[in-house]
Amino acid sequence: MTILIPSYEPDVRLLNLILQLQTFQLGPIVIVDDGSGQEFRGIFETAEAYGCTVLTHPENLGKGRALKTGFQYIKEFGPQGGVVCADSDGQHLPHDIRRIFDVLLEQTTPGIVLGSRRFSGTIPARSRFGNTVTRAIFSLTTGTKVYDTQTGLRGFPYSMLDWLGQIPGDRFEYEMNMLLTARKEGYAITEEFIDTVYLDHNKSSHFRPLVDSFRIYMPILMFSTSSVLSALIDFGLLFVIQYFTHNLFLSVVTARLCSSIFNYTINRKYVFSARGRTSKVRQSLPKYFSLVILVLLLNYGLLYFYNEKLIIPLIAAKVLTEVSVFLFSYWAQRKFVY
Repeated sequence: MTILIPSYEPDVRLLNLILQLQTFQLGPIVIVDDGSGQEFRGIFETAEAYGCTVLTHPENLGKGRALKTGFQYIKEFGPQGGVVCADSDGQHLPHDIRRIFDVLLEQTTPGIVLGSRRFSGTIPARSRFGNTVTRAIFSLTTGTKVYDTQTGLRGFPYSMLDWLGQIPGDRFEYEMNMLLTARKEGYAITEEFIDTVYLDHNKSSHFRPLVDSFRIYMPILMFSTSSVLSALIDFGLLFVIQYFTHNLFLSVVTARLCSSIFNYTINRKYVFSARGRTSKVRQSLPKYFSLVILVLLLNYGLLYFYNEKLIIPLIAAKVLTEVSVFLFSYWAQRKFVY
């Protein structure tokens, strides 16, 4: 087993963690200095003196890139055992790292093991709020419940290293992308609950709430943008065709067909592009338009119900309908189409 620790501007807590981990004799420790600079060189030299391997980025490239650097090194030079990733700020306790190690050893099929925090006790408000929001959005949009989507304590079998190196993202969004694509690739996500530790109100965290949250939510934001543009096309055509034909079914079908072609093209190329390349048309196209037919029937049924039965004006009925099918469409495309 290899312990991988991405580190940016660490303090003595990194050295304490190394000494504590060595008492467990889990295996080699690989540390990635993500451009911390000369000021922190002494800490990394001490880590090397303790027997750790230290890989150095000349400048800060982000946590995701640091993890990829570590995975590549372990794949080429490390033992062919599992890898446990931990943070360098003392928030992951040695006995919890050992627990992830033990769960990995018990695996019968490859998958991700998360050291999930319970968020009990005194938790910084931004951390509690951020994790609650992310957990809810992740569950709604993927259909998968993960209690702690932002934990940095994660375990992987050696066989997953190639896959881990191909996941897009260089900063904190990398860890979210990992979870978003795991199930589709057939990797289970197992959660092992650990102690929740926040030191000095999490001041040592390099997570930037606005910038990094934006990166984490980017896949969902991109889908939302694609959906809004498609909805505008759908809205416009619906009212134009309805004005000239006075046939609600024809209007709905034609508008949805045109907007669906646009939506499929955008989503395939930019939103759900797997591993940095677009999905194959012959694989995703039949699935997508099967979903279109289902959404079309649902769309028409809801629109008819709102407009004809509840006597809601067409514009308001259309808005209610689109909101109703938005999350279902995202979940279905993520899970079955792309």
